[in-house]
Amino acid sequence: MDTELRKSTLLVRRRELVGHLQEVEHALDETPTRDLEDFSTERQGDEVLEALGQNELQQVRRIDAALKRVEDGSYGICLKCGEEISEARLDAVPETALCRTCAAQIDGA
Repeated sequence: MDTELRKSTLLVRRRELVGHLQEVEHALDETPTRDLEDFSTERQGDEVLEALGQNELQQVRRIDAALKRVEDGSYGICLKCGEEISEARLDAVPETALCRTCAAQIDGA
């Protein structure tokens, strides 16, 4: 496995997420409108942005954990069973810490 390529992919995705998180933060910091109807609509939009931001923040944390595994040489090894994670799964979810089987057990539980 080319861990340098995986690391590069993770870093690019992390930069994208951090950039978008900054945009979300800026949008949430904008002064709300005084119009009651517009305020309600803005608040709903803010709730969506907050949820999106939380999801992206969690993804950044998973990427950071994956980057640590790259550095310590354990990247690509399932944290639960210790088996290798397939290249196809790492292509699809480069920050994954679990093989497909272990992930399915957790998702199905």
